[in-house]
Amino acid sequence: MTAHSGGRWKVKNEASAGAGRGPRAGFVLSTEDEPLSTGAMLLALHKPYGVLSQFTPEPGSKWRTLADCRLPRSVYPLGRLDADSEGLLLLSDEPGLSTRLLDPEAGHAREYWVQVEGVPSDDALQQLARGVTIAGYATRPCRAWRLEPAPTLPPRVPPIRVRQSIPDTWIAIELTEGKNRQVRRMTAKVGFPTLRLVRAKIGGVAVEGLAPGAWREIEAAALWTES
Repeated sequence: MTAHSGGRWKVKNEASAGAGRGPRAGFVLSTEDEPLSTGAMLLALHKPYGVLSQFTPEPGSKWRTLADCRLPRSVYPLGRLDADSEGLLLLSDEPGLSTRLLDPEAGHAREYWVQVEGVPSDDALQQLARGVTIAGYATRPCRAWRLEPAPTLPPRVPPIRVRQSIPDTWIAIELTEGKNRQVRRMTAKVGFPTLRLVRAKIGGVAVEGLAPGAWREIEAAALWTES
């Protein structure tokens, strides 16, 4: 599908044009058991660093907003990604889809690429996978592994802090939940602070191929497809 880096939104087919909001041809949000919705627009955005997952600025905040990404009107973020994190953010013109698509019980795995300070041992990765306790909450079992080779990503602006005497490592963590600052708190808990955090996938939808600030329209079926 075509990636967009901003500009005026154009409908993709005649079925989605005109008055009202008729069904989009070939686009049905559905699970194997029951339909989620019809006629919804679902977008995948590569949210840049320094951008809030909202369109309205916070008073006194240094962060930019999604308004800078020149998205279609009437879309809402499904879930959130912290301003100091990057990567995949889903948006739709039906905000009620957030619960159905991102609820932990739906089982959509979310893969994060995490640059950490230090070199995590196998034991540290196993601790992450078993679950750790953060702020009184025990995280669900997950997957955690080293990314070898390290992912190829656009440089972050501003760049991460670098300490000459301490190496850094890229790991991947795959979760089915999303508590506040969870990934950062998890890596800190096992002794490896997060330097850079990128959400790479939600289900079968990947951020790969999207430049920071670019977006594309996707089909919800991809969320249930392993990629």
